Amino acid sequence: MEITGVLSGLLVGVVIGLIARIIVPSMQPIGCLMTIIIGIIGGGAGAWIGNDQGWGFWATFVVQIFIAAILVAIMAALLRRSSPSGP
Repeated sequence: MEITGVLSGLLVGVVIGLIARIIVPSMQPIGCLMTIIIGIIGGGAGAWIGNDQGWGFWATFVVQIFIAAILVAIMAALLRRSSPSGP
């Protein structure tokens, strides 16, 4: 894989992760690196599903964002639950 493919994958992961964080309606206790990782995972899973089903760009993009938003919500819930409560 070429470096341009890796960089474009990271850039798409950032965009998908940020859109997913905007969609989820609460404060998420996840950082930038976790947002990028979630965006890359959501983007990869959505691209796999979209390509497998033969969908176009926009339908695949919506699925990528939807999967990333679900992952953001799950990670936010897990991190909120594991963090210690205040007094």
